[in-house]
Amino acid sequence: MRIGMRTIKTAVGACIAIWIANWLSLDYAVSAGVITILSIQNTKKSSLQLAYQRLFSAILALAVAALCFYVIGFNALAFGFALLIFIPLAVRFKLTDGIVVSSVLMTHLLVERVITVGLFANELLLMAVGAGIAILLNLYMPKMENRIKASQKHIEQLMRSILSGMADQLANQVSFEDRDQELPGLHLALLEAKQAATNHSENQFFKQEQYYLQYMDMRLVQYQILLQMKEHLVTLSEDTFYSKELAKITQKTADSLSEENPADELVAAVTELVHQFRESELPQTRNEFEHRAKLFQYMNDLRYFLEIKRNFIQRV
Repeated sequence: MRIGMRTIKTAVGACIAIWIANWLSLDYAVSAGVITILSIQNTKKSSLQLAYQRLFSAILALAVAALCFYVIGFNALAFGFALLIFIPLAVRFKLTDGIVVSSVLMTHLLVERVITVGLFANELLLMAVGAGIAILLNLYMPKMENRIKASQKHIEQLMRSILSGMADQLANQVSFEDRDQELPGLHLALLEAKQAATNHSENQFFKQEQYYLQYMDMRLVQYQILLQMKEHLVTLSEDTFYSKELAKITQKTADSLSEENPADELVAAVTELVHQFRESELPQTRNEFEHRAKLFQYMNDLRYFLEIKRNFIQRV
């Protein structure tokens, strides 16, 4: 059984929150621990945003509850009316993440059957302690940069292998099916890496770290292009001069694929081949026409694949 960092933070935070609430002589001190449990998040920014939502949600909920209990009385009907008013308001002001916890605080007023400044302060302090402990614990986040860089290398290796398989089919009519199973693996690796990049970005309070997110978005676009290139390969059946030339460029793309490569030379090479292709003699048969049409589509897709990387390098 593996115990993750978030689990450890949750357990430790709940204990600390209850201890502090008891030390402050707050009523319903256990609620501070529950608030901490519900406030531990995967990133620093999400934890801070959640604490902000819950604090204002608590103020809104207590105000609505006080009004309903004062008008209707301390009973279940008043609590129901309070929820009917509070929940739509919380949604309207985008405080939905605080609805559950704030509703629990409303029940404390119902149990106490009294509305005082001291009780209001007690409930707000419970929220402040619980959410505050969660924020403090979330200030420590394991560094994810090494993990992201390792994912980058894995993704690039998969792409090189896929492109090499495409080059083999273009040059030797070797079926791409042996590499076809690598495409779903590439997609999964990209999605996991993008989530890690998102978490890494949201753990930066004082600087914007968007590079890894932009990198993963760029590779995801390239993945979609690879899917199109694969579909064109399936219908290619003839071995021609242009298919061999395209195979060479595809293999060069595979060999040079890396985070730093701007791909300028490869874009120029594909563009030149496209010009040659357009100026060549027209096909004489239907099969030749269909083959050249698929080859032309593949050629344009490869150029777009390379341009995506070139544009990314220019932006960053």
